[in-house]
Amino acid sequence: MQYAKAFADIAIGQGAPQTAVKQLADFGESFTESGELRNFLGSPAVETQVKHRVIEKIIAQQGAGRIVRNFLFVILDHRRAHMLPEIIAAVQEVVRQRQGIAEAEVSSAVELSTAQKAELAKTLSRLTGKRIEPKYSLDPKLLGGAIARVGDTIYDGSLRSRLAEMRARLAEE
Repeated sequence: MQYAKAFADIAIGQGAPQTAVKQLADFGESFTESGELRNFLGSPAVETQVKHRVIEKIIAQQGAGRIVRNFLFVILDHRRAHMLPEIIAAVQEVVRQRQGIAEAEVSSAVELSTAQKAELAKTLSRLTGKRIEPKYSLDPKLLGGAIARVGDTIYDGSLRSRLAEMRARLAEE
């Protein structure tokens, strides 16, 4: 998405992409939580300058910077307020990609220890060539082990997949 790429270019160029992304996400949270704000910013009946003043006040209260303010102005000026949550998600993904960071969704049968989490992140980092930001969850359907999804790639280290591999090898012999 072009908005996300433009925001990432500016935030990275300014040297503070994580801060700008966090500030934008904070505004997005306010936007998502308030139906009144969503309706106000999305209404064609409200003048753009009035919307800008409201954005200015919210941004000032949240302590967000000029990059976020100007970005939100552009979104509003192009009547894309209704797309703000999707745009923010795209911004977060583009910034992560440009910084060589990949998000990993890791499901395990049992809670992993700190050492296991560190080893898993290190292994995924080696396999992907990127710094990994893991998000862990428990999956009671797993017999044991873990499954990690990084982008479109799934790394299956579950006991079920290992048993299936063993079964296939035994059937071949």
